[in-house]
Amino acid sequence: MISTHVLDTTQGLPAPGVGVVLAMRTAEGTFADLAAGVTDADGRLTNLLPRERTPAAGVYRLTFQTAAWFAAEGRSSFYPEVSVTFDLTDPQQDYHVPLLLSGFGYSTYRGS
Repeated sequence: MISTHVLDTTQGLPAPGVGVVLAMRTAEGTFADLAAGVTDADGRLTNLLPRERTPAAGVYRLTFQTAAWFAAEGRSSFYPEVSVTFDLTDPQQDYHVPLLLSGFGYSTYRGS
């Protein structure tokens, strides 16, 4: 399973309504979109790649559509999008990739 959680660190709250696209690197080195979704009221997106669909090992990218979210919030942002690329080495494990977000900075980590 691949999931994410977006937290608005400026306000100390979840970030609901953030668009997220999941892509996988192809053999040619480009990325192919696999799924897309929007964070829920708690800022979570847990069904991006459900448990029933085991991902293959490889390099994946989560792209967070931050400009649209900040605009909807009536705030400006330096980053129109945030892309987090990660290496999925064990398809049997869960991969949770949270994003800590503010208008002028962000951080990410591998969660549990």
